[in-house]
Order: sequence, then structure tokens, then C-alpha cells
Amino acid sequence: MEGLRTERLMLRRWLESDRAVFHRLNSDPEVMRFFPQRMSRAEADATMDRWNADLEADGMSFLAAVRRDDRRIVGVIGLAPVTEPIYDFAPSVQIGWRLLPEAQGHGYATEGARACLAFGFGMLALPEIVSQCVAENVASSAVMERLGLRFRRTFDHPRIVARAHPHLLRHSLHGLRREEWLERA
Repeated sequence: MEGLRTERLMLRRWLESDRAVFHRLNSDPEVMRFFPQRMSRAEADATMDRWNADLEADGMSFLAAVRRDDRRIVGVIGLAPVTEPIYDFAPSVQIGWRLLPEAQGHGYATEGARACLAFGFGMLALPEIVSQCVAENVASSAVMERLGLRFRRTFDHPRIVARAHPHLLRHSLHGLRREEWLERA
């Protein structure tokens, strides 16, 4: 999966030199408004290390989305296995993205995610790819629709404490089957 290229982006593993921007991404209040908390530097470093380890172990992960023209990181885009039995759609593979505020609204999430879908359905021959977001996250839902992922249902996220974060509890699940993707390709 590492080294996926689009017209404007390259998706690659996270480098040591990316730690500051990775922390900025995961601690930004705008970026993290649909997450229960922003990450500390230590949490961001641990997440980055885990995602690189996942890439080694699974051949897929959430990767650095880097603009090809100036080599600046715009965010994270990738595929990752969903294996935890707390999710009733596990086992599966999910697609996701998170962009820096200045990179939002330029089509990077859609562009990078299309490359991930092509890799997942083409190279890996996955039967289905899913995506989830907070139900109120209309921007991510719109990306899912542009990618051809169809709305499946809403669900209460099993890791969200409703009392602490009632606005984050309800999630939307979208999905795309390989046959559907092949029909559109």
C-alpha cells in the first residue's frame, strides 16, 4: 500500500521527521472536533508508531498524505483492518481520512481515498470496504458518497461514553462491495 500515487498526492509511511505535523493534525481542535479528545504529543507519537507497525504487519494502514508538488503533509488517508469484536461489522477493512484545516475543501480526501479503494479492491481483492463517521460529520459523509460508498445504517459507537460526548455517540456506517466498485471502474 505504501507509495500510492495520485495526480496530486503520495501516500506513504510516517517518518521520524513527520512527528511534529502528525501531532499538530491530531491536536487541532477543528480536525478533532468529531473525536472524544485531542492527542497529546506522546499519544500522537504512539499512534504514528502503531500505524507504521500496522503497515508492516497487515500491508495497510493510515498513511501520510503528502502533496507531490511541495512535499507537504496534508493529512492522513488509508485503509485499516477492523478486528475488534465490539464492532458488529468486524472483521472488515475500513477506509478513513483526516486532513489539516488548510487542506480541507480541496478534494484531497476523495483523491487519496480513491487510490486506497483501487488498491483494496484491485491488489488485495477485498470483498468490501467500510467507512464510519459521526452522523453529524457531513463533510466526511459527502466524501463517502463521492467515493460510491453507500449509507448502510447508523449505530451508537461502542467506545463513546454518551454522558461525556452525546454529540459523538451516533455514527453512520457506509460501505462498498467489490462488485459495485468493479461495475463503476
